[in-house]
Amino acid sequence: MIDTHCHLDFDSFAEDLEQVLERAQLAGVTSFVNPSVDLESCKNALSLYRRWPQVHVAIGIHPNSCQDFDDSSLERLRELACQPGIVAIGEIGLDYYRNRCPPETQRRALRSQLRLAAECALPVIIHNREAAEDLLPILAEHARSLSPAMRERPGVLHSFSASAEVAWQALKLGYFLGFTGPVTFRKAEELRGIARQVPPDRLLVETDAPFLAPTPRRGKRNEPAWLPYIVDRLAGLHAVSTEKMAQLTADNAGMLFNLPL
Repeated sequence: MIDTHCHLDFDSFAEDLEQVLERAQLAGVTSFVNPSVDLESCKNALSLYRRWPQVHVAIGIHPNSCQDFDDSSLERLRELACQPGIVAIGEIGLDYYRNRCPPETQRRALRSQLRLAAECALPVIIHNREAAEDLLPILAEHARSLSPAMRERPGVLHSFSASAEVAWQALKLGYFLGFTGPVTFRKAEELRGIARQVPPDRLLVETDAPFLAPTPRRGKRNEPAWLPYIVDRLAGLHAVSTEKMAQLTADNAGMLFNLPL
């Protein structure tokens, strides 16, 4: 299994990351994508990759961290994009729920980082909180700038929690949809209904650790070893075995992020 979104560089894992990775291995999770949220996080994620090469890196500035985004920020990201271990630009996007940065600043940072992704032929990891009305046109604009090969794997809408209409629009643009712990929550019937309709070749599984622990671990610090709870729930929704869903989502992750399988 591949956890396509976990923040292993966060302080939550500072004391026991080696044990966290060992537990993940025992649970069958053998590869990870660690998205960044700011420039410091980019450096920390790359440090993890140098020690644990199965922890692949996405570099980017999160919409809640883009207050000071400028040309020098973009240039630093461009320099980092050449480093070994980089598989995507992310976590980038729009967040109108927390709204810690002005929306216009968020949109400017997003467009700049999408241009970098196109320039580097890298997929993107997209964060969306209550911003689909602005986000989808920007992603459509980005799609027009991509090569035919990259149009097949432009990126993923991570921790998908939006409407069915947003899902279909994203799928039409070629995006994968990543599902996290909430798909296991008791009251998440609408989300499960969407997940059931997503084509199997566009599904990804992610923990978003240390956040969003799945049922029955809800309320605890999340970790990649709990990815099987999400895989199992998606397997049930698609009426396939857990093993089949694990292989299918690993293949999807390998294709999107160009990972060795």
